[in-house]
Amino acid sequence: MNTSTSAVAAQNLVKVYGSGDNSVRALDGVTVGFPRAAFSAIMGPSGSGKSTLMHCLAGLDTATSGHALLGGTDLTGLNDRLLTRVRRERIGFVFQAFNLLPTMSAADNITLPLTLAGKKPDRKWMAQLVDVLGLNNRLDHRPSEMSGGQQQRVALARALVTRPEVVFADEPTGNLDSKSSAEVLGLLRGSVRQFGQTVVMVTHDPNAARYADHVVTMADGRVAA
Repeated sequence: MNTSTSAVAAQNLVKVYGSGDNSVRALDGVTVGFPRAAFSAIMGPSGSGKSTLMHCLAGLDTATSGHALLGGTDLTGLNDRLLTRVRRERIGFVFQAFNLLPTMSAADNITLPLTLAGKKPDRKWMAQLVDVLGLNNRLDHRPSEMSGGQQQRVALARALVTRPEVVFADEPTGNLDSKSSAEVLGLLRGSVRQFGQTVVMVTHDPNAARYADHVVTMADGRVAA
């Protein structure tokens, strides 16, 4: 794939943890691109580099060398302040642990990225998200009052509310039962079909990867397939 036309891409990306004899080369010159308006999965066993690749592409970790590109922006050249702004305005995140604030309602958790940015939500877009994700009767509930599947729906709405260029999903079904997993994966795929969203998901589960349009397999810090 031509990485220059991708929504997000790595070019000869290297990540080394530690130094000397104790160093670990988590990414070993990875070049790969992920297409716009598509659902892509990064697969691989533990230690393959899949999570490190996602963290570098999302600006959550700094590469040792090479380039992490979000559209036309090289994240590897940005300082912490600019990286924070990019993550807040251009990237959405869905995590395995949901990462919802327990004292806030579902509605407030969804709009949190906009609140932090000092922006008001687009009420029409918010209503559409809530309707599509089946959260109309859960907006006043706190996380402790919702099932795992419902909490992950709130997390997905939070990731989408800013209309990000890319949503990164890190093992989004890891804490869910099979029924809730299928629902969340269907919603991720639906966000691509209905909203033209770009989704990049890290998973070790081949059943989850089947929902994706494209699959990149990692092994030993490199793209294996």
